[in-house]
Amino acid sequence: MTERPYILLSAATSVDGYLDDTANQRLIISNKADLDRVDEVRASVDAILVGANTIRRDNPRLLVRSTARRTDRITRGLPENPIKITLTSRGDLDPTASFFTTGPAEKIVYVTTPAVNKTREHLTDVASVVDTGNPLDLHTLLADLAARGVRRLMVEGGGSIHTQFLTAGLANEIHLVIAPFFIGDPAAPRFAGTGTFPHHPGHRMTLAEARQLDDVVFLRYLLG
Repeated sequence: MTERPYILLSAATSVDGYLDDTANQRLIISNKADLDRVDEVRASVDAILVGANTIRRDNPRLLVRSTARRTDRITRGLPENPIKITLTSRGDLDPTASFFTTGPAEKIVYVTTPAVNKTREHLTDVASVVDTGNPLDLHTLLADLAARGVRRLMVEGGGSIHTQFLTAGLANEIHLVIAPFFIGDPAAPRFAGTGTFPHHPGHRMTLAEARQLDDVVFLRYLLG
């Protein structure tokens, strides 16, 4: 079996399973207590991955916010922030996005073969661009990360990325936060889409942890 990182998926959803609404402004589903928990998890991993649509829609920075946690990483001989990773089939990412321009952190863009040259033209000054075949192959991506020393990978979405990792049976655990409201818009992005999942009513995940963080609930599932 090819070596790959330990993979945890992280998401916050409404009660009805949505990651966001359809408004132009990003919806903050989580709360302060949970955002601090997420920051703690970020500080514990070697790399954080989001899809290209998440970069376009949310413009995330993907940095460790806590000064103490960044200092602790440096003390342990780690980079101040985890590696930032995205994957794209088209390569049409904005090099001025916060993903590329904020914080001291290595950035890697995994891209399909037909878009490699285009992506390198746009992003060569801000990120490493890696060809992962056509269609983009997660196993190739994960093998490359393992070769780079990545042992723990945090996947922060969006829904299509979560679905790819889950249906491929590649996730080791899920960190799922549920907020006390509904979105109810079928056009809004969901935590996971349609697909054939290894975990179904006849093969349940293991609930390893459940706790309240102010008005949200944090659930940690092990996928085995």
